[in-house]
Amino acid sequence: MNYLIGDVQGCCAPLQALLDRLGFSPSRDHVHVLGDLVNRGPDSLGVLRLLRQLEGSATCLLGNHDLHLLAVSCGIRAPHRSDTLMPILEAPDRDDWLDWLRHRPLAAWDRGWLMVHAGVLPQWTCQQTLSLAAEVEQVLQAPDWPRHLQTMYGNTPEQWHDTLQGDDRRRCIINALTRLRFCDAQGRMEFATKEGAGGAPEGYMPWFDVPGRCTAGTPIAFGHWSTLGLIQRTDLLALDTGCVWGGSLTAASLDGEGRVSVVQVPCPQAMKPGV
Repeated sequence: MNYLIGDVQGCCAPLQALLDRLGFSPSRDHVHVLGDLVNRGPDSLGVLRLLRQLEGSATCLLGNHDLHLLAVSCGIRAPHRSDTLMPILEAPDRDDWLDWLRHRPLAAWDRGWLMVHAGVLPQWTCQQTLSLAAEVEQVLQAPDWPRHLQTMYGNTPEQWHDTLQGDDRRRCIINALTRLRFCDAQGRMEFATKEGAGGAPEGYMPWFDVPGRCTAGTPIAFGHWSTLGLIQRTDLLALDTGCVWGGSLTAASLDGEGRVSVVQVPCPQAMKPGV
């Protein structure tokens, strides 16, 4: 069986409880974790240990909090007051964990589903999304990866063009795959709004509702958007159900014949609302 799991964000005990509830077997099953493995929850290092033990049976995408950890580790970003990353950064084997994390993908494809952390721009096809993700993965896995993280932050360019190059190109890709919630019909991204779908700024809409997007009809699973909540459609799964904010941790099972079922476990810790 294949499973997809939404944002874990350092909630190791709920992750173990969810895997137990699923009856997950590394010899038989595979799990895709849709990014934001770490941060804000109580045991980010425990999450990394648990998922790394499933190596070969787990595909873990990079989310914005995972990239934040890498940037903090290099001194590129200062820790946020709500971060819970110090057990990783102070671990004697921290370099091994950071090396493992930066070798995770930004997008994946399995059983007919495209998987990303946040979103897909309307101009991108499924194959283009995977190819663009691979461009960023290549630089994150290179020996000089900290240099590229220095140029990762910023909200521009706000719109994708195939002619984008260098830092601007990679920043646009990262923003779409790890931060996107709303964009307009031309694919211009908006990052200030963090409400649910009904809170779209004027002229903007959830990225998956853009008319004529190139991935329409391609099943897509994503996380990142806790205020959106669970969405379960035949071609769309939104699986960030706010575990770290006192909600649930959600898994969707894919049976290989197009049937999807959802399993949730409660997450008792309640953090202050955030991103």
